[in-house]
Amino acid sequence: MPRLSLVVPVYKVQGYLAECLDSVLGQDYTDFEVIAVDDCSPDGSGAILDQYAQRDARVHVIHLTENVGLGRARNAGMEKTQGDYVLFLDSDDTLADGALGAISERLDATGDPEILVYDYARTYWDGRVRPNQLADLLKHDGPDVFSLAERPQLLDLLQIVWNKAYRRDFVTRHGLTFPPGYYEDAPWTFCSLISAERIAVLDRVCVLYRQRREGGNILKTVSRKHFDVFDQYRRVFEYVDAHPGLDSWRGPLFRKMVDHYLTVLERPGRLPQDARAEFFHRAAADYRARLPEGFQRPGGGRGHKFGMLERDAYTAMAGATAAVRLRQAVRTRTRMALNRSKRSAMGVFYQSQLRLPLDENLALFSAYWSRSVSCNPAAIDAELARRAPHIRRVWALRPEAADRAPKGVEVVRVGSKDYWAALARAKYLVNNVNFADAVVKREGQVHLQTHHGTPLKTMGLDQRKYPASTDMDFDKLLERCDRWDFSISSNRFSTAVWERVYPCSYESLETGYPRNDILVTATSDDVRRARKALDLSDGAKAFLYMPTHREYQPGFTPSLDLARLAEELGPDVTLMVRGHYFYGSSPHVAELRRSGRIVDVSGHARVEELYLAADALITDYSSAMFDYAVLDRPIIVFAPDWDIYSAVRGTYFNLLEESPGAVATSQAELIRLLGSDEYDGDRAAELRAAFRRRFCEFDDGRAAERVVRRVFLGEKTPLPFVPFAERPHAPTPAQALELVERA
Repeated sequence: MPRLSLVVPVYKVQGYLAECLDSVLGQDYTDFEVIAVDDCSPDGSGAILDQYAQRDARVHVIHLTENVGLGRARNAGMEKTQGDYVLFLDSDDTLADGALGAISERLDATGDPEILVYDYARTYWDGRVRPNQLADLLKHDGPDVFSLAERPQLLDLLQIVWNKAYRRDFVTRHGLTFPPGYYEDAPWTFCSLISAERIAVLDRVCVLYRQRREGGNILKTVSRKHFDVFDQYRRVFEYVDAHPGLDSWRGPLFRKMVDHYLTVLERPGRLPQDARAEFFHRAAADYRARLPEGFQRPGGGRGHKFGMLERDAYTAMAGATAAVRLRQAVRTRTRMALNRSKRSAMGVFYQSQLRLPLDENLALFSAYWSRSVSCNPAAIDAELARRAPHIRRVWALRPEAADRAPKGVEVVRVGSKDYWAALARAKYLVNNVNFADAVVKREGQVHLQTHHGTPLKTMGLDQRKYPASTDMDFDKLLERCDRWDFSISSNRFSTAVWERVYPCSYESLETGYPRNDILVTATSDDVRRARKALDLSDGAKAFLYMPTHREYQPGFTPSLDLARLAEELGPDVTLMVRGHYFYGSSPHVAELRRSGRIVDVSGHARVEELYLAADALITDYSSAMFDYAVLDRPIIVFAPDWDIYSAVRGTYFNLLEESPGAVATSQAELIRLLGSDEYDGDRAAELRAAFRRRFCEFDDGRAAERVVRRVFLGEKTPLPFVPFAERPHAPTPAQALELVERA
């Protein structure tokens, strides 16, 4: 039997769950089990739990068939525990290093108390850590083991279950379970503390309590569910009624109850406005019904609020609250005036356009900082033209890029009046990066963030751990992301990353990447057309080399000697290079370029056409590998500086161990691979198949349609995905040529 059992209820936490479980399984103390309860989570959390259970026998997963809420999910987990002690951990929080070892040592040192209370700290998205302000209550003053009567001030701690270890036989003996509804911690915590005869404390931070920037906390949701607090305190006092020996706790529990009711009333964003009076009157009724004999109200303003509840004086309370809100509104108006003065830099014209009605049939597109008509926005644009031709589609392009726009594309030049008018009045704003800080998100506007790759390297807030890779202002970043209404994801892996590193209140659309639709639906004619546009001859092999940017290198510095590689590959192979202009004026390289054996495709607008034309992809850490894998063609990872890249930029998995194909760490090894055809052998195919299943799970050729239906047409029922085994993909160049020859 394990010493400790950790119950972890799980619901919609796919972005944080791995970090939570890693913090537990990475503890140096090992005598524990994890009972993880998937509360019918609609995201990928259940699958993540199963993956951890497969890797670590200490993880046991319960999949509930319906969503029952936090309390009853904990009950389901408790039924399966076998440890001497039961601990609870919320699935977006983490354990501090060494926490379980310290807890076990303290339990041993204090002779197995019924409850051990330990410390926690709040952690914030911006890296701040705020200690528990009442941490002094956990200092080891006096006896190691005591009852609550000896240290009643422990009731002043935040009443939560996850900062305590409970002896399992104590829980069973007292029949402790969690009730349904909000504030389920209150009956459990109060009833357990007043019942325990042997309590100990541990003056050490064991839990890091995540303060999520957006979402994740039902207590911040405006709802009548906050009325559940009345049932929770009814349960507390029913417990006291059933145990006459606990009568002495009526006074302290009454005060905690009233404090809690007032907190619900005072905190904005909890009660609907039309429910506040009803809540107050119910709280007042509880006050009068449970007022203990001889109770002394607290002094000051708090005591005055107790008195208003006792008199059921809602009008007086509402007036006092209104005065406070008036002061807050004055401060808000002042702040808004300052912001307006700052926005004057945007220009009087933009401000005037913001006052005009939205154009419900206007969509503004941008991609790669308005440098081209491309990527996911371009694929969505094309699908929108087919399915909603009444919506006018306009592209924002920089002046130097505007002349290169495809024929028929309506363009507004960045910085022009037309550009600012479109930004101000378009119902839909679509981009694969963020719009500029100056852009105002209007009520009724819909911002669609498409992204432009699956993340291997760290992104968003995760980049804070790698300061050498960025000088980003993360506050500004999240202000930009706050404008998003929808965030497109190509796989569940990406969804989990985006939701964690961009913690804002958008809806994730797990649709696949629209730009990859053509990689599924393209015909042999499309493949041959793509090759012809690049002057690639039939029957010749074409390798596409796409290295990524490295923050520690200035400009584009290929890790490959491209001229030598072209020579080694021979005259029947063309090397297409996607990057910046890559070499100087070497006569030898110039000759290779003239011969067509090295082709610079850096300026090619549609990378998908390059994918269709290439027989294989050579890349290092570029997100191109995730898209190219849709084609099920060979991918070769050339990673000569993996240790440096992963240390400087940070990555989400070890590419050398979870690659989409053959891996080379030197040019000599790469040449050997390509010369031996090992890059297209059985082992490479196995790696590619596993990679495709993990990262191309949504790419079935209908991603753009899904996006248009949801965002522009308002359809809520998603299109079903084509089963993975039944999905086609574009033919290879060799297959396309064979079809032509047969014809």
